[in-house]
Amino acid sequence: MAETQNEARRIGEVIRRARVLQRRSQKDVASALGYHQSKVSRLESGRGTDDVRMLREVAQALNIPLHHLGLAAAPNTTSDLEAEDMHRRTLLAAGVAALAVPTSPAATHHVLIRVLLPGTSPTATGQVLDIKGLRDRTRAVRHLFCTCDYTELERTLPGLIADLRQAAGGSSGTAEASGLLATAYQTSVSLLLKRADQGNAWLAAGRAMAEAERSGDPVVLAASVRVHAHVLIREKHTPQAVNIIRHTADQLTGAYDQRSPRYLAAVGLLLLRGATAASRNGDRDTTEDFLTGAREVARYVAFDRPDAWANFSPTNVTLHQVSAAVSFGDAGIALEAARPLMRRHIPVPERRAALWVDAARAYSQQGRLADGYQALRIAESCAAQDIRRPAVRELVADMAARDRRRTLPALHHFSRQLGVPA
Repeated sequence: MAETQNEARRIGEVIRRARVLQRRSQKDVASALGYHQSKVSRLESGRGTDDVRMLREVAQALNIPLHHLGLAAAPNTTSDLEAEDMHRRTLLAAGVAALAVPTSPAATHHVLIRVLLPGTSPTATGQVLDIKGLRDRTRAVRHLFCTCDYTELERTLPGLIADLRQAAGGSSGTAEASGLLATAYQTSVSLLLKRADQGNAWLAAGRAMAEAERSGDPVVLAASVRVHAHVLIREKHTPQAVNIIRHTADQLTGAYDQRSPRYLAAVGLLLLRGATAASRNGDRDTTEDFLTGAREVARYVAFDRPDAWANFSPTNVTLHQVSAAVSFGDAGIALEAARPLMRRHIPVPERRAALWVDAARAYSQQGRLADGYQALRIAESCAAQDIRRPAVRELVADMAARDRRRTLPALHHFSRQLGVPA
């Protein structure tokens, strides 16, 4: 029973996400299908998902691949429908079991995934749930992410999420508690993407969006849209990421001299995520538009330290300019933009490491493997755990494979240290 309920909620979240990405209201979708809005609302809340015919109609209306809703190709007869329904229930139960299996052998990863699953009631830590204490703990997990202490972050997040869910739930829950919970889920998304666990990052992103909407805080909502777009980018849905960022940013930009620093940082980071999405999509004009918008915001605010609520500053804008140039294959432009930053101290370890990893990618594009290797070792000195994430390990393996004559034994030794020999 619990597995069925969990999967029903997952299907509801898939439907809700597809509808939001298309900027359609529940009423609009229901009208297109000839239903009352309450039917769509029930589906999105995880009720009524046993109606296979309705699921098929919703999938068609929202262009959702059938297998995302546990449905097979269109059956021809009533008996086929009944057989499919039985098959779907079996698949759904198996899907929930698979979802609960951690992608990493670490027990802490397993605990984090469990606390993200719909329908679960995580055990609170027993700490006092006053809002100031929860605010401080949320700030502490953001600090762990910015300093790339991913092991401790993965250990700490589940307890914080459990306590925040208890504080935000029920009639006594506050909007701020929901906002803090959304931030904890956002941090989970960022961590899971560092671990290359896109599947569970989707789960955390959905949670973050739901809590952000509940909080009613435009800053929290902007941050949730940003991490949602990050998952879209990782899944190569870059046009959708650009659209959702542009739609959100259009509602938030302007009147910067009248906005709070926290508001401005959220807008700036959202625009930088837009630059990342557009560059991955090969769209130079849109990339520059987002970067120009972010530079304008950076005239009014700078959060450039690991204990800040968010890391946004002119430095971070330049870092994204470097990253965009690498995405376009403009290695020379990327390194030219990066050189002034290489001579400066960047207070946030995660951002320092990002600079040198992007420099390594640019050097690799130019065939300068020795320089690329040195850049990676500098990145390792900035943030040892960050250099061991899958994306960087893949870069190291690729560089080692291209050194066919093994002229760089240190690079091959480094590759073996990371567990990715060429």
